[in-house]
Amino acid sequence: MKIARVEVYGYDLHYIHGTYVMSGGREVAALPSTVVRLVTDEGAEGWGEVCPLGTTYLPAFADGARAAIRAMAPALLGADPRHLGPVNDRLDGALAGHAYAKSPIDIACWDLLGQAAGCPLTVLLGGRRQDRYPLYFAVPLGTPADMAAYTAARRAEGIHRFQLKVGGRPHEDFARVRRVLEATGDDDVVIADANGGWALQDAIVAARLLDPLPRVYLEQPCATLEECLAVRRHTTLPMVLDEVITDVPSLLRAAAAGGLEAFNLKISKVGGLTKARLLRDLAESLGLRVTIEDTWGGDLVTAAVSHLAASTSARALFTVSFMNDWVKEHLCGYEPRSHAGIGQAPSGPGLGVRVDRALLGSPLFSAAA
Repeated sequence: MKIARVEVYGYDLHYIHGTYVMSGGREVAALPSTVVRLVTDEGAEGWGEVCPLGTTYLPAFADGARAAIRAMAPALLGADPRHLGPVNDRLDGALAGHAYAKSPIDIACWDLLGQAAGCPLTVLLGGRRQDRYPLYFAVPLGTPADMAAYTAARRAEGIHRFQLKVGGRPHEDFARVRRVLEATGDDDVVIADANGGWALQDAIVAARLLDPLPRVYLEQPCATLEECLAVRRHTTLPMVLDEVITDVPSLLRAAAAGGLEAFNLKISKVGGLTKARLLRDLAESLGLRVTIEDTWGGDLVTAAVSHLAASTSARALFTVSFMNDWVKEHLCGYEPRSHAGIGQAPSGPGLGVRVDRALLGSPLFSAAA
């Protein structure tokens, strides 16, 4: 089996609840997503998707993904997509860095591998360890009343894990978290996520204010690992890291410093399923828990997330996000689909979803052997 054609498509994803707001005035209503289709000499097709969360969340953006894929596409032609190591070697040989742009290619290769093996990716990623797992929903930054109302609405839909966007003035953030706690129950999880938006001094004030509250986790208070470690010395809240965990060395540094109990494993941030599986397995060995998700995306991103989550032990899995619950557009018939706050992985071979190519239109560009 050889890759004979690489096609790249683009479409826009709109946030289902209007505007998504994070710290630092970052707002999202719609985002361009990039889809990769790999076609083999045998006529099989594999799919992957990447959708960076704007241009200021991480060193990643949609036009960058597309330019990087254009640069790497010729190196893929003639490669056997089932041999994931050599494929990733080709990508690294064609372009240094840009892990997020390599992610949809890696996922598309996994899709082809699963189809060739006749089994879902869950099996290839370690085996199905969970049939069902809990999902979380992010609560956009707003007034305490608005955030509590949003939380209550999602809770009525079956969600019991909430990631609250904070990172403003510490006392206002404290009011936000306290109000959301009042809108939730003892079995609900509340994560105060600053997305690295606090200055160190404000983060310490916020952590001290939040420390006495029940059921609260603190996520990525500051932009750097060093700052997050400084905050950790002033609080007993369990720490979740996100933006600073990008690869094995960064995870090992954070773990060696005692800087976290859990981290967010975003598939595109680390370069695809190949590296995400490695980080997941390392986390289990280190006794850490993972949230499995991505920066943003639709059905294809969600399918990849679903298989990695299903092959993760319940002990190591903190929570999961099905990004297609957050957006209006659906390339695969809104599959995989959550039910009352619970996710499952598809049972079909590969990603286990079928793309409606008519929704994508013509490719932005392509490369062929």
